[in-house]
Amino acid sequence: MSLITVIGRGHSGTRAISHTLYASGVYMGSTLNPSGDKVPPQKMYQACRVLAQYVRWKGGLSWDFSRLFTDEIPQEFTELIHDYLQDVLNSRSEHRGWKIPETTLVYPWILRMFPDIKYIYWIRDPRDGILNGHKTDDLRDFGIQYQPTDDLREQRAISWIYQYQLMKATPEPKYGIKIRFEDFVLRQEDTLAKLEAFLGFPLGRIIVRQTPIGRWKRDPDHRELDFLQEALMENGYL
Repeated sequence: MSLITVIGRGHSGTRAISHTLYASGVYMGSTLNPSGDKVPPQKMYQACRVLAQYVRWKGGLSWDFSRLFTDEIPQEFTELIHDYLQDVLNSRSEHRGWKIPETTLVYPWILRMFPDIKYIYWIRDPRDGILNGHKTDDLRDFGIQYQPTDDLREQRAISWIYQYQLMKATPEPKYGIKIRFEDFVLRQEDTLAKLEAFLGFPLGRIIVRQTPIGRWKRDPDHRELDFLQEALMENGYL
């Protein structure tokens, strides 16, 4: 039996991989919303707020994540995650998993709790990802401090860079693969072949559309944000 989770900020295209896994016979939870998220999400949201108490904002776009890797994981967090995942963990399906973007906010402790599961890190050009609102746009809703801004695009970009930094600060999982949403859309067969080799079982095919790619280029309100440039370069978007 295998356990799989998807890591990726909201609006990074994670519904595509969630729907693919579901179409491939992976048990993704008893109730899913149209985005393929395992719901209800409240226990996961509360777990995010517990972890946030161990993150220290240093000002600007800098956070200290060190306690996430040294301190003992609180029992409250462990219980919340087990409650949230109860149906998945108790399933007798050969392949089980879950997807909800807020898993990214607790990724360091999820990895410590489940070191042997398979992690699919899903990333998308943040210039497309911040065009629409998401639950995680205002990190203060989850207990994470940052410099407030009235600019919604900047707020979303700060959320994106925070989660990107959190991912980079976390040690590599034993079993992990990084997939760009753009590659899944534009080179679906090649990308699915990589995922099949990683997961060890065949995947179903879903219909994908190319229109979500590069939407920022057609956005009249687009402006480049300096603090995203390094990440854009690192992920092949520049």
